Amino acid sequence: MKKLYFLLPFVLLGCKSNPSATADKTSVSDSKAVEIIYQVEQTEVSDFLKYLSSDELEGRETGTRGIEKAAVFLEDFLKKNNVKPYFKTYRDTLTNFKAPAFNIVGVIQGTDPELKKEFVVLSAHYDHIGLLKDKQGDLINNGANDDASGVTAVAQMAKYFTETKSNKRSILVVFFAGEEKGLLGSKSLVQKLEKQNFNLYTQLNIEMIGVPMKRDYLAYITGFDKSNMADKINEYTGKKTIGFLPKEAEYKLFYRSDNYSFYEAFKKPCQSISTFDFENFEFYHHVSDEFKVMDIPHMTSFIQEFLPAITQIATSATEEITMK
Repeated sequence: MKKLYFLLPFVLLGCKSNPSATADKTSVSDSKAVEIIYQVEQTEVSDFLKYLSSDELEGRETGTRGIEKAAVFLEDFLKKNNVKPYFKTYRDTLTNFKAPAFNIVGVIQGTDPELKKEFVVLSAHYDHIGLLKDKQGDLINNGANDDASGVTAVAQMAKYFTETKSNKRSILVVFFAGEEKGLLGSKSLVQKLEKQNFNLYTQLNIEMIGVPMKRDYLAYITGFDKSNMADKINEYTGKKTIGFLPKEAEYKLFYRSDNYSFYEAFKKPCQSISTFDFENFEFYHHVSDEFKVMDIPHMTSFIQEFLPAITQIATSATEEITMK
């Protein structure tokens, strides 16, 4: 997550949210809940996250050899799981970064002749902040929560769609570089997509879902009041999956991740989903943001719970998620 470090000392000392105070911000309906038989494998979640946040990748700073290894890993995963390249290759070169840097972009073609012309974007950033300079001890900012956890979730969602072929709309799978440098990867990509008259329905960007919240909902979305996405996700899952986090609105997190680049370009519902609530994780942009502090059962359950929602988003006859 970009440029949040200056907020944390004040937030961690000063904020205590009351989840019950916002309980009426979303409604839960099981009228369109989708039953999913497919099971997300905890071992696959663990193995994927463990490598992506390993010391070998040296903190995945954009433009370094560490993120190059991550790019190869993600390309191999997409190829193995039958996600096709969106461009000529999986690599989408950033136009706004001085060194060679790449988003990794794949596509899962929709199964409906008409709906496949519309796109759902599932995304997360795979870069992080790299190595500490002039320090002793642990120098590697592994970025397990930020945002290897989100990348892991998107990868498993992509695998789900290729195995079940349950998406009538096309799915654009994007792993962004340059997020920590100022949303550079998403800014670069949307310029290219705009020139193609890219037909975007909605974007779900996954940010920091490695540890659970102690609230009466699973996750929150940024820009809660900008669309009906929260209500629709809850309707599709039949649960209180998404809730309102006051600190998200206070600190304008909607503008701090790669969803904003897409919203700014397309003016469609483009929002980030997270379980980092300023109280449950103390290692933001810290060398201790490592695999060992991630909650793998929680991550697996998170992905599983979202499958009905992303399925309905990818198959509904009309665009039910709309701006307010």
